[in-house]
Amino acid sequence: MLSILAVIAPIFALICLGYLAVHFRMFPADGIRSLIGFVNNFATPCLLFYSITTSDFRAAFNIGIIAPYYIGAIVCFVVGIVVARKVFKNRPGESVSVGFSGTFTNTVLVGLPVMARAYGDGALPVVLSIVGLHGAILLTVGMVTMEIVRRDGQSLGKTLVVAIRRVISNPLIWGIAAGLIGSTIGLQFIEPAEAFFIMMSSAVVPVALFGIGGALTEFKLSENWKQALCASLIKLLIHPAIAYALMIWVLHVPVEIARYGILLSAMPAGINIYVFATYYDRGVSVAANTLLISTVISALTITGWLYVLSL
Repeated sequence: MLSILAVIAPIFALICLGYLAVHFRMFPADGIRSLIGFVNNFATPCLLFYSITTSDFRAAFNIGIIAPYYIGAIVCFVVGIVVARKVFKNRPGESVSVGFSGTFTNTVLVGLPVMARAYGDGALPVVLSIVGLHGAILLTVGMVTMEIVRRDGQSLGKTLVVAIRRVISNPLIWGIAAGLIGSTIGLQFIEPAEAFFIMMSSAVVPVALFGIGGALTEFKLSENWKQALCASLIKLLIHPAIAYALMIWVLHVPVEIARYGILLSAMPAGINIYVFATYYDRGVSVAANTLLISTVISALTITGWLYVLSL
């Protein structure tokens, strides 16, 4: 257990440092968006490009890990919608937003640092094979569902166009696409170029964690905290439980590989749930609270999943 705590302690120490630095005005709140922008638009695309180019990415593309991960995510989406609609009596649009809050994982700002810390660089090819599909699949499912259920919804064609634009305009996708091309053609880096990508990649972990900690200062608990807690528990417990059951019990994927997908599914909700909610102006306070609650609780749940996966 002490070894597990040693894995996650630096991760959440950096998140706490970011939170405290902004809270006590030792770091400007306005600068946090710039930090996260740097991670999402520059550092992580470089990491994706370099890691995919220099690894056997095709061998890492394991359908036995990818399929259970996304089956679990879709099930959580449906469960979240049903709970929001039947238990909390939300309108259809708000229910979809709540369901999405329990579905979309923080794969980059928290997931990549935790996975690298827990399992080393060997986990990255498998993790990146999930990250590469994450926004494309879940944003499209979320947006299409929202447009279908809300009364002022757009046509399915327009929705798909918007979803595709959001996906292809994402620098993370550019990094993945460039990496796949580099891997296919056998691209070799000269030393200065390799040093550049290594330095950019090494910036992802500390900057991402400090940034997500600072970003949490924007979100305060509201009267919708109970819904946010439900969405957080769906994300942190149900998603990895489904992934575990499918990978280990049904598909019999070796634990030493399956743990990459299972632990990634146990990460807290990602910032895109807030972007999604504000874009549609549905369930914004629930999304904000889910970001806060799931990130805080994940310190305990990630510890628990690391213990389970070490047995």
